Amino acid sequence: MRQLLALAVAAAVALSAHASLHAAGGAPRPPAQDWSFGGLFGTFDRASAQRGFQVYKQVCAACHAMKQLSYRNLADIGLSDAEIRAIAAEVMVQDGPNDDGEMFERPGRPSDRFRSPFPNEKAARAANNGAYPVDLSLIIKARPYGADYLYALLTGYREEPPPGVPVMEGMHYNDWFPGHWIAMARPLYDDQVTYADGTPATTEQMARDVTTFLAWASEPELEQRRAMGVRVILFLLVLAGMTYAVKRKVWADLKH
Repeated sequence: MRQLLALAVAAAVALSAHASLHAAGGAPRPPAQDWSFGGLFGTFDRASAQRGFQVYKQVCAACHAMKQLSYRNLADIGLSDAEIRAIAAEVMVQDGPNDDGEMFERPGRPSDRFRSPFPNEKAARAANNGAYPVDLSLIIKARPYGADYLYALLTGYREEPPPGVPVMEGMHYNDWFPGHWIAMARPLYDDQVTYADGTPATTEQMARDVTTFLAWASEPELEQRRAMGVRVILFLLVLAGMTYAVKRKVWADLKH
């Protein structure tokens, strides 16, 4: 009992400290966006998620890993088997050992996890001036305000900080990052990618698309879970109706 009480107190202290640190960072709550996957009956916009994968692949994947995803998972956002095989084959994956006991490289397969841009954390920090690019697999669930925060972050960079705010060398000002100064330079610019479906690649559109893709990656079972919840609610409603009908029938018979 004492151990449980101690754990509860420690958890409360940790949550309080996290909230205080976030509040102390000075970043206000981001504006709420209208997401297709929001609400009880929300679903992922497959076209947007596919465009978002393209943004991740061409822009974000140079620094950020997504170790929790395999290439075959892309079938869930509507990519065909041939497309997935082609995407996986673009990367080289270390495998082995072979019959001679040596490791070797081969083209990626759909069953492989997304290739990380760096072999380890030290290599990642060395390539990014000491900053460690976070894994994006669960980024939407890991950040306060989720998709709204990420969209605001991606569109919230300023060329110069507000008047009176001292410049931090090697950092970049962002309206929505806690503390406002972030090591990651602005990643998205207008027309940075060319969408196959002809959608204009504005900064805001790319931010929305990659956020949709990362929201799906963070919770790919969202739609199935909501569908199950709706079925359970409908079942309970029917069961409640049948129970009420049986009750009325029983009491009616007793009165006679």
